[in-house]
Amino acid sequence: MGKIIEVNNVSKTFGKGESLNQVLNGACMSVEEGEFVSLMGASGSGKSTLLYLIGGLDRNYEGNITVCGKDIGTLKDKALSDIRLKNMGFVFQFYNLVMNLNVQDNILLPQTINGKKKSELKKELDEILEITGLTAKRKAMPNTLSGGQQQRVAIARAVLGNPSIILADEPTGNLDAASTKEIMDLFARLNKEKGLTILQVTHSADCAKYGTRTVFLENGKTVDSDADIDAVAATVGIEKAASDGVSAGEVVDAEAGTEANDASDANAEA
Repeated sequence: MGKIIEVNNVSKTFGKGESLNQVLNGACMSVEEGEFVSLMGASGSGKSTLLYLIGGLDRNYEGNITVCGKDIGTLKDKALSDIRLKNMGFVFQFYNLVMNLNVQDNILLPQTINGKKKSELKKELDEILEITGLTAKRKAMPNTLSGGQQQRVAIARAVLGNPSIILADEPTGNLDAASTKEIMDLFARLNKEKGLTILQVTHSADCAKYGTRTVFLENGKTVDSDADIDAVAATVGIEKAASDGVSAGEVVDAEAGTEANDASDANAEA
């Protein structure tokens, strides 16, 4: 297995002059094919910004980002759209479902827009409905579903088409504890059974533990890579920094109980 995501010396700023805000400052990280990586950091640390850059949803940055062997910063719009559609699945905090479409039509929408027929997708759709526990809800409308069920629809939509990577931005941010566990168990199953590479942004140490590795975004602080996630999160000061408005900087890579590894048009359009 090789590196499926590589971020090299990436910097990102917002604003100009006195209002200039350096969100990322020479960030470096990589994700191996088949990994489930959690990206953590204080509010405002740039973790969602980095995820959007990797997904090609924001193209204004310095440095290099390679996804599936292609430098996405050099791609024209159509080529980038093709990569997003064929190689990436997106899951956001807000489910972004089309409220006048039922569950299965929401799941099918990105692929049918791309020209595929429903009949071509039936076998894969049935499998994904089973994995996500939505078989009995395939004809249900979104407004009849719980938050956890709606997020499962969004995940199924992201997985249909067999993408190489799932990019998830705070996927449990709007869910209660029971629904959060349900969603994280589903991500873990998809990673193990389908071999999907997953990169999730999360504030939750509990959610991060579902991953095989955790990357911390923080402002120049060192992290003991042998510490567990809770200890590292406390060192970085995620909860305190969330209220103090700490800005982001470098990427620090940590893995619980082991040496850190080297830190070296999407479903949302549906």
